[in-house]
Amino acid sequence: MAEIGKGVTAGKLAINVQKKFTRAQEKVLQKLGKADETRDAAFEETVGSFNKQMVEGAKLQKDLKAYLLAVKTMHDASRRLQECLAEMYDPEWFGKEEVDSMVEDTDANWTDYYEKLTDESLLSLDTYLSQFPDIKARLAKRERKMVDFDSARHHFASIQKGKKKDEAKIAKAEEELGRAQKVFEELNVELQDELPVLWDSRVGVYVNTFQNLASNQEKFHRDMGKLSQNLNDVMTKLDEQRLDNEGANHSVAGDSQPAKRLCPPPSRPPARMSLTPSPGPEDDESPETAPTSTTSVTSTSPISTPQNAVTNGDGDLPEGFLYKVKVLHDYAATDGDELELKTGDMVLVMAFDSPDEQDDGWLVGVKESHWLQHKDISIKGVFPENFTQKV
Repeated sequence: MAEIGKGVTAGKLAINVQKKFTRAQEKVLQKLGKADETRDAAFEETVGSFNKQMVEGAKLQKDLKAYLLAVKTMHDASRRLQECLAEMYDPEWFGKEEVDSMVEDTDANWTDYYEKLTDESLLSLDTYLSQFPDIKARLAKRERKMVDFDSARHHFASIQKGKKKDEAKIAKAEEELGRAQKVFEELNVELQDELPVLWDSRVGVYVNTFQNLASNQEKFHRDMGKLSQNLNDVMTKLDEQRLDNEGANHSVAGDSQPAKRLCPPPSRPPARMSLTPSPGPEDDESPETAPTSTTSVTSTSPISTPQNAVTNGDGDLPEGFLYKVKVLHDYAATDGDELELKTGDMVLVMAFDSPDEQDDGWLVGVKESHWLQHKDISIKGVFPENFTQKV
């Protein structure tokens, strides 16, 4: 007999076609109620549990793979972020070596986390799920063999009920029935033993999967927590270094302040007030020659304070004064309401009588030496702020 294909002859093909036809015919008779069907309620319940178990396992596998993909994505994002930090971290900054080491340790921690999740959770779940295709195929085969058994049983019964007894046909039908029954029952018994065991095994699989997941998560986050704390400590010390450097720069800038303030004082509009200084050893102008302006400030009420009690910082200034400044560069007065200043002079600053009198970049006050000698605010004058420094 000629071969139809590799391993398949015309005879085998004909037998398979006949089996399919017989099974289809038997299923139609069963649905029409003209033939009874072998049923096993307990086994069907077991099959329902198997189907549920297979669906749940597939969903768990899908979600675990999605989680691992997210871990890989986070790993890639973390690596790029850490590499960015290492690249822009100047070598002279505090903790450069520690930062480089933390970048490597962070990358290694992510890699180890991903690999352990794959090996200890995903692979064991894959092994568990690899059983299902074979069991599913055997359940389908059992279904076919059960139909063959029912068909052989019905065929044998119909021959026995015939009016003419043909012993040869009866014997052949009985033999086919016995063979079909044996195949069906052997497969049925195997599945009845295996399915409950497979159903119970899901507990151990879930425990192993999530226990390993939780254990690796705990270790990963603990190690990442240490690395994060170390990074935070380095950043804190780097900030302290920055503040120290800024303080040193400010100190240097303060020492060189006079050179920085050699720029001209801010321009002022025509003077709006005239000062009437009290005679004193440092006053060079007489009342007849002192310049005047439209506004006269002539308050001569002294402020009572102990001699040499003008202080600043932790001490208190006399009433009416805001703070004290030190003159950093000589200033030659260009108007009658301005103070003549020498480097090192101390000036007590007060508020302008009216906000309209204040020009940007200018202050009003009394030289500390004049105040201590005369206790008279009428000898006040304006001066450029950028020639002084608050003390």
